Amino acid sequence: MKVIFNKDVKGKGKKGEVKDVAEGYARNYLLKNNLAVEATKANLSALEGKKNKEKKLEQEELDEAKKLKETLANLTVELKAKAGEGGRLFGSITSKQIGDQLKKAHNIKIDKRKIELDQPIRALGYTNVPVKLHPEVTGTIKVHVGEK
Repeated sequence: MKVIFNKDVKGKGKKGEVKDVAEGYARNYLLKNNLAVEATKANLSALEGKKNKEKKLEQEELDEAKKLKETLANLTVELKAKAGEGGRLFGSITSKQIGDQLKKAHNIKIDKRKIELDQPIRALGYTNVPVKLHPEVTGTIKVHVGEK
C-alpha cells in the first residue's frame, strides 16, 4: 500500500515521502496513529502543492537574505569603548554588542549567533565581521570601534 508520511517514522520514511509499505502496517499503525495518509490522487496533489509552496517560501527567504547582504555591505556599525595605550581596549566588543547597536542605529535585527565573530574585538579601528544570513548567503558588516 502506498502512503504519504505526515511525520518521520524511524526506519520507514521521512515527512512528505511517498513509500510502499505493508498493508497491515499501514492500516493498523501508520494511519491509526496519524503518522501517514493513504496516497490517493487528492492527497498526492495536496502534497505537490505543499512542496511548491515551501519551495516558493525558501526562494523568498533567499532573495531577502541577498537584499540584506547588500544593505549590510554599505553600513558601518559605530561602537565606543574605553581604550588604553596603543589602541588596546579595556574589555572587548562582542557579537551581542554589535547586534544591539545594529538594531538601535539601523533598525536591522540580526541574532548574535548569526554574527560570526571568532574572537571578541579588542582593538580600536575598523573590523570586517562576517554574518550568516542564510545557509547560502554570508554578508559582511564593517564595525568601527572608536574611543570614548
